[in-house]
Amino acid sequence: MPELNIERTHTLGLAGARAVAERWREQAEQEWGMSCESEPGEEEDRMRFARSGVSGELVVTETRFDLQLKLGFLLGAYSGKIAQKINANLDELLGPVA
Repeated sequence: MPELNIERTHTLGLAGARAVAERWREQAEQEWGMSCESEPGEEEDRMRFARSGVSGELVVTETRFDLQLKLGFLLGAYSGKIAQKINANLDELLGPVA
């Protein structure tokens, strides 16, 4: 099963990062048909998401977004395009990588 690991640093702090993660969750549910489940914590939040052919987890901390995605066989062929789309989405939400 192909995997994508995308890591981004930010300077939003945990409260700001949570707000961005919430916008990402709304987008994932509405645009991509994901089912998302959030697990808030004191120092990090975890969001697990899934839909047919895709599953993963987003870990949000005070300084980082770590996104791990497992793609099913059919979507694995598009992993490069999927990574580009996710990076563009994170650029929009967090700003471009410095």
